[in-house]
Amino acid sequence: MTEKTRGTAIPLFPCGICRAIVDEIGSMALFLLDSLRLIFAGFGQFPKIVRQIYFIGVQSVSVIALIGLFTGMVMGMQLYYALSVFGADGFLGTGVALSMVRELAPVLTAIMLTGRAGSAMTAEIGVMRISEQIDALTIMDVNPMRYLVAPKMAACLISFPLLTAFFNLIALWGGWLTGVKLLGANAGVYWSRVSGSLDWDDIQGGFVKSIVFGVLVCTICCFEGYFTHLRSGHAGPEGVSQSTTSAVVKSCVVILAADYILTSLLW
Repeated sequence: MTEKTRGTAIPLFPCGICRAIVDEIGSMALFLLDSLRLIFAGFGQFPKIVRQIYFIGVQSVSVIALIGLFTGMVMGMQLYYALSVFGADGFLGTGVALSMVRELAPVLTAIMLTGRAGSAMTAEIGVMRISEQIDALTIMDVNPMRYLVAPKMAACLISFPLLTAFFNLIALWGGWLTGVKLLGANAGVYWSRVSGSLDWDDIQGGFVKSIVFGVLVCTICCFEGYFTHLRSGHAGPEGVSQSTTSAVVKSCVVILAADYILTSLLW
């Protein structure tokens, strides 16, 4: 594709890498639209969605609880020391609540789910691709996108916001544990600041982030596994391992980039 300026052909995409990036983004967008459309393909999707919610959501509760607890404890400790220098340790609850609900809870939840569930989704679909199970589904007139990807997308849309809310609760309790029980801040002031500093826009923004992150993580991880066989230079199990690594790295980078964009738009 070229654009003519003063009789000289100037390429719109100056290098093959740029063209490859644009092609991959476009392919992922079409992949996403197809998976969203197939979520509502019939009542037969419901049992598959429930199984994926159990795998992505329920089995991740313990990990999210641990990460949320220690993140809240660290934030409570650091903010207490920083605020006490200025005699403002009464604002500990405000700092912990806003930092968790707006930023840390959605981002850390998404990154942890990428490592635990996203990598598993990529590996599962990738193994099915190289072992020709996806081709067998196509031969049997079963839509692989409907059977494999759409239930995972629906489960991510449900699990990511719920786990983010759970992360928030545990993190706020962790902040109370260090700030109040260990360092001596006033418990009533802490919880009063938590409830007084948060409004619906903060909570809604956190949920919007978690939903967007869920869509992005599921799209990238399933896309990488679904097209493992097209990865140049890597075939078989090596291709699956490369796809899994690529999916996790891309998802984490996209989560942080999307977090910046959404923060700019929401607040």
